[in-house]
Amino acid sequence: MKTVFMVAEKPSLAQSIAKILSRGNMSSHKGLNGACSVHEYTGSFIGQSVHFKMTSVCGHVMTLDFIGKYNNWDKVDPAELFSKAPTEKKEANPKLTMVKFLQVEGRGCDYIVLWLDCDKEGENICFEVLDAVLPVMNKPRGIEKTVYRAKFSSITDTDICNAMNSLGEPNRNEALSVDARQELDLRIGCAFTRFQTKYFQGKYGNLDSSLISFGPCQTPTLGFCVERHDKIQSFKPETYWVLQAKVNHEKESSLTLEWDRVRVFDREIAQMFLNITKMAREAKVESVSKKEKAKQRPLALNTVEMLRVASAALGMGPQHTMQIAERLYTQGYISYPRTETTHYPENFDLKEPLRQQTNNPYWAETVKALLSEGVNRPRKGHDAGDHPPITPMRAATEAELGGDGWRLYEYITRHFIATVCADCKYLQTTISFIIGPEHFTCVGKMVISPGFTEIMPWQSIPLEESLPSCEKGDVFPVSEVKLLEKQTNPPDYLTEAELITLMEKHGIGTDASIPVHINNICQRNYVTVESGRRLKPTNLGIVLVHGYYKIDAELVLPTIRSAVEKQLNLIAQGKANYQQVLEHTLDIFKRKFHYFVDSIAGMDELMEVSFSPLAATGKPLSRCGKCHRFMKYIQAKPSRLHCSHCDETYSLPQNGTIKLYKELRCPLDDFELVLWSSGSRGKSYPLCPYCYNHPPFRDMKKGMGCNECTHPTCQHSLSMLGIGQCVECENGVLVLDPTSGPKWKMACNKCNVIVHFFENAHKVRVSPETCESCDAALVDVDFNKAKSPLPGDETQHSGCVFCDPVFQDLVELKHAATRHPMHRGGQGKRQGRGRGKGRRPGGRPNPKRPKDKMAALAAYFV
Repeated sequence: MKTVFMVAEKPSLAQSIAKILSRGNMSSHKGLNGACSVHEYTGSFIGQSVHFKMTSVCGHVMTLDFIGKYNNWDKVDPAELFSKAPTEKKEANPKLTMVKFLQVEGRGCDYIVLWLDCDKEGENICFEVLDAVLPVMNKPRGIEKTVYRAKFSSITDTDICNAMNSLGEPNRNEALSVDARQELDLRIGCAFTRFQTKYFQGKYGNLDSSLISFGPCQTPTLGFCVERHDKIQSFKPETYWVLQAKVNHEKESSLTLEWDRVRVFDREIAQMFLNITKMAREAKVESVSKKEKAKQRPLALNTVEMLRVASAALGMGPQHTMQIAERLYTQGYISYPRTETTHYPENFDLKEPLRQQTNNPYWAETVKALLSEGVNRPRKGHDAGDHPPITPMRAATEAELGGDGWRLYEYITRHFIATVCADCKYLQTTISFIIGPEHFTCVGKMVISPGFTEIMPWQSIPLEESLPSCEKGDVFPVSEVKLLEKQTNPPDYLTEAELITLMEKHGIGTDASIPVHINNICQRNYVTVESGRRLKPTNLGIVLVHGYYKIDAELVLPTIRSAVEKQLNLIAQGKANYQQVLEHTLDIFKRKFHYFVDSIAGMDELMEVSFSPLAATGKPLSRCGKCHRFMKYIQAKPSRLHCSHCDETYSLPQNGTIKLYKELRCPLDDFELVLWSSGSRGKSYPLCPYCYNHPPFRDMKKGMGCNECTHPTCQHSLSMLGIGQCVECENGVLVLDPTSGPKWKMACNKCNVIVHFFENAHKVRVSPETCESCDAALVDVDFNKAKSPLPGDETQHSGCVFCDPVFQDLVELKHAATRHPMHRGGQGKRQGRGRGKGRRPGGRPNPKRPKDKMAALAAYFV
């Protein structure tokens, strides 16, 4: 029997699809990576009985990065990243060993069916999966087709079965357009980011950003926010005057009239109009018009509109909204949430989604009325040729989805129902008056048929005071005429919804990437999100954009990126050559980069006005080993030490506190040690600022503290304080924290494992002796007599923390509370630091990791 291997984009999707296709008659087991399950069943495929294996990936299998040496910021000229630096595909998440998992499960299969998301990113992942699986599949006979692509828009029985019955092929051109975008963003973003980060962080101390990043989409996005900020700053309010009149139409009721001239900006002229209007005692009706109007129901919902409404009405950020929408999709509540289309195809069954909503107490009556009276065909929108508009696919309750999940689902459902409702119809009455020589108007609206506004009440026609019944020539007494003094107001900061509209209009990003770009400018401290989800640029964001405008406006204007996006779309359509678009775009930005580097002084002049130089920033903390003067600790991101006398800057570990470590000095370079701590529940370790930046030994790497230092005799080093191999990670060593008493602990120097032990002990020391069972270093513990937990009122004991039964109840394993360390993402991410196995520094063998040690600590695992 032949085997069909099927792959979805997420584990939950794989389970749902397999359940539908197997009608629930399947067996499941966890895959070797522990993250993805494999579902197996027997069924029919292209006219033969086959064995199906359904599994998934977890998003992208591979990611693009520079080869090893080009990830070193200090040794590589950023200009080389445009062409000289080779790139390679690496596993997106090495811990998942996704390639190995796919090869193990796909080995010996005869066919592969790709159930990845049906967008360009999904097509790209298709080919990542094929690159891993095709080499281990059975070879096809002759020209037999073995690769199939399923196209679907929702996780419903009908859609999944239809997709299985109409399989196609993956689209190579769409996958190539994603490859092109990834390479352009990597090369352009890294080159500019590395240069400006190193240049400005080496000069200014209060930038308060760990990375001064540039992105071909991110920077124009920031540009929109700063453009609005500039308009607000340059705005000069003007005073104007408005003439307001009131007439009596009933005994105790008056009607306010709007002046046809609207406003005037000259006080004397306004006063003249007031004087001549006040002379008239009556208002005469010039005309009365009544017109039936309609407020159109909304177009079908696409991604951009969903993001706009979620931000403006629900107070949810774009990235958060997309995460919730994806979850609703994978759970089968809504159709695919990434679509540019606002038009339902003619053959789309509109009644089935409506039938799913007949029991919901909020809109059941409206839905039942639509089903019985007949649905209205939705308005003709834009067909982008991707997916149908976002549609609710099955009923849900607030209890099922909870919080933001329900709020977004409720909006999507109400929007869908509104698209098949009638338009809202109302009668608009306009009465024109003349008072003296001046003309005034009042307008009233009366709802005839609420239509879609019943289901979307926030769109309803506001209730207004009813207008009097009158005819041309009728006269009303004037009760008041007055002059109102007002001022023009500046525009407000852009809301996320307005920014999304601008990005869509100018072609910046895609429906999938727009939330990412907005999130990036927030994370980089370029803008802050104020009340009403308005985006206010920070000093750093403003100076960067002004600097780009000063040097090369095209770096921040949307025009060049919009042109690139059009070229990428042509690649996806097979109308442009991938290599030519890549080379041409990189050549343009390489020239811009060289000009930017040569002209950086222009941006630097703006930086000098807003930020303080390193020498004037921070507070004295520890002494430099070269000049023995105090270095200043700069707390703003990225935190670092700066010696103004030597003009040297030393990086420090991020996301923790730094303080002087007992005025102790490094034996190698005479720098005073500092202590980094992630808090009382986290871990801490001392470090030498010089060694942290300039590793003293070959087996050390930049960014290692004393808990990883292989100095054979230093009292703070791994050699003297290391106890045993970490119980969880492969290369870590548990190191005594000498500052932690009386709540003593040892912490892994690689991962966030912490072992608490010997609480209230007077002294804890690492012995030069080792355990005969596991080779871990023995520990000497000294308790005060009043607080000793040792048997027989003993106060001292020496033993292995893992094997000694006396210590068994005094050891507790935990995970450190971390503050999510910041890494230099794609701009040169540091790889995991491996330690050679065999012997520990100082001559002791590396401790073994016996099974009973893990078992003993597991009982205390938190």
